[in-house]
Amino acid sequence: MNALQRLQAIVKQLRDPIHGCEWDRIQTIESLKPYTLEETYEVLDAIDKQDNDELKKELGDLLFQIVFYADITNDQGLFNFDDICQAVADKLVSRHPHIFTESCTKKPNWEQLKQKERDEREQYSILDDIPNAIPALMKAEKIQKRCVAAGFDWYELEPVLDKVKEELSEVEQEINQTVQKQHKIEEELGDLFFATVNLARHLKVKSELCLQKANQKFIRRFKKVECLLKEKGCTLMDATLEEMEDAWQSVKQLEQIKSNSEVNKND
Repeated sequence: MNALQRLQAIVKQLRDPIHGCEWDRIQTIESLKPYTLEETYEVLDAIDKQDNDELKKELGDLLFQIVFYADITNDQGLFNFDDICQAVADKLVSRHPHIFTESCTKKPNWEQLKQKERDEREQYSILDDIPNAIPALMKAEKIQKRCVAAGFDWYELEPVLDKVKEELSEVEQEINQTVQKQHKIEEELGDLFFATVNLARHLKVKSELCLQKANQKFIRRFKKVECLLKEKGCTLMDATLEEMEDAWQSVKQLEQIKSNSEVNKND
């Protein structure tokens, strides 16, 4: 029994209706969704930390999710783990004819191949098969990339940046209304987010990863703010906004000095 077969056997035992785990045996495809998303982000976190031991464990957790889905669908008579492997293998071969077909040497257009697959499934919009469950920033980027393949895009950066400014202006207009309408503010903020994702895409920046890094940077700096306040015998609850802002600026300055020092060291 190889490692994969052992994992499949463990999942089967966990889901045994009589002797299995109470939690595992009641799970469904729908109930597993949040755990799958969580495990995916934990894989990304391990990559960001460059922790190979942790990455190995997190990839194992993600693989467990796939094997779990396959066991459920196999019991339902839908498909099994081998079918999953076969489906992805077939897709990879069909999307790389220049690699797997001797008669084809020209690299194909990736979006054209995917459009051909959509046509075969009788999908009438290039946006039909974009998953609803993926994070909103990633979904916005996928929508935009599909539209690019159809030629619906700006070819220069300036109008993309102008669009961001336009959407920001519209947010300000809604905020400054005598009677604010929350749904309108939400709508304009959504347009601003979408335009910002488009700007990031033109700059070849992944919006989701970019925001994750911004979150991590804020957490790092805020923890340092807490430490600075503690050194002064002060807590967050006791500190004024001015004291917290002063500590924040001090942290930023220290990080900038450290960053400049590392740059000079590498020059």
